[in-house]
Amino acid sequence: FPGKRVIDAMVDLPFALPTAVAGIALATLYAPNGWIGQLLEPLGIKIAFTPAGIVIALIFVGLPFVVRTVQPIMEEIDKEVEEAAATLGASRFQTISRVLLPGLLPAGLTGFALAFARGVGEYGSVIFIAGNLPYVSEIAPLLIVIRLEEFNYPAATAIAAVMLVISFAMLLVINSIQAWSRRRYVYVA
Repeated sequence: FPGKRVIDAMVDLPFALPTAVAGIALATLYAPNGWIGQLLEPLGIKIAFTPAGIVIALIFVGLPFVVRTVQPIMEEIDKEVEEAAATLGASRFQTISRVLLPGLLPAGLTGFALAFARGVGEYGSVIFIAGNLPYVSEIAPLLIVIRLEEFNYPAATAIAAVMLVISFAMLLVINSIQAWSRRRYVYVA
């Protein structure tokens, strides 16, 4: 379709854009006087400086991981598979849920795990749009910086260790999903 290359390049934008620039741009867009924020404010929806802003920033940074892991699998799916399902009487929903999604599930889970692992330590894009309110919209990397500024190295190390364990667990999840996918593919083929 026209514009496919532009959309493809936009997916990679978070990879190329410095995270601080992304955070400033998102905060500017979603602030109450921003392009998007001014449309949402009359509806009573506040994004910037709330936990919702953190979610949007993490989606912005993590989406390319999901897209880039799912896209090659989608490109490999033959059109004949969908046509065969339709010929056998499957509805569009059945074709998607029983034919296409099972093959995309491992790649989607891997992309989500990669995005989550990236989001655990994300600082630049989140710091500007988060409200940094204690127990509401604080982020772990900011807590580390605060503890370091207080010269509380054990607390900073403890927070960093927890983040490291979470990231390592996500790597284990990714490897498990890939191993499961390989075993599943060998048995099916």
